[in-house]
Amino acid sequence: MFLDETGLMLQPVVRRSWGPKGCPPVMYCWDRRDRLSVIGALSRAPRKRRIGLYFVVYERNVTAEEVEAFLRDVRRSLGRKVIVVMDRWAAHRKAAKALYSDKRFWIEWLPPYAPDLNPVDKLWGHTKHDDLANFIPDDLPDLEWELECSFDQTHECPGLLRSFFHAAGLEL
Repeated sequence: MFLDETGLMLQPVVRRSWGPKGCPPVMYCWDRRDRLSVIGALSRAPRKRRIGLYFVVYERNVTAEEVEAFLRDVRRSLGRKVIVVMDRWAAHRKAAKALYSDKRFWIEWLPPYAPDLNPVDKLWGHTKHDDLANFIPDDLPDLEWELECSFDQTHECPGLLRSFFHAAGLEL
């Protein structure tokens, strides 16, 4: 299982768009700094080769305790031992220390400065730059709703989930 976190702000991710000739599209928004933090994981079943998508949304920064709780919840839903692959962010290292004595977890570390090897980073890129591009949320619940809709659509497309692994150079 691969793990990562990201943040989403109320400011839109501006992408190119089409408009009538001479009338470029205009997005109206104000300078808002509220944000959501998301923990996400992609898992692959060893025998059936199914890919699972798991996530939790927070209205504050993610801490090591939340990472640990998220990993325990995902392991409980999978019902088996889990190999967790993650980067060396301080919260990850602290959560790994807390899980060290639990034999149901095996922790593997990504090389330093190698986000391109994590398929969850590809998920974040797809979500931010494709599904939520040019979206101006009214408030945090509106952003959370659209984020969950994006993840639901992504989860229903196994080919897209597989493409995140292939983009990271991993064979399934």
